[in-house]
Amino acid sequence: METVLIQVTNSKAYKLLEDLEDLHLIKLLKTRDHSKQKLSEKYLGKLSPNVADEMQIHVKKSREEWENRDI
Repeated sequence: METVLIQVTNSKAYKLLEDLEDLHLIKLLKTRDHSKQKLSEKYLGKLSPNVADEMQIHVKKSREEWENRDI
């Protein structure tokens, strides 16, 4: 037997996988749900302080430009 990791991009595809499992052709394995982790926790410490500061300045400038735009 071989284990294969797939990404389901449609709920109909997941239903098909469940049907294949019901026919005893495949077995769906339970995986840990990574979505419970906050993004702030996931990416904590990934950027250097200098890069993070530069990004904050850029975001602030971009927001100011967006708010001051003429339409």
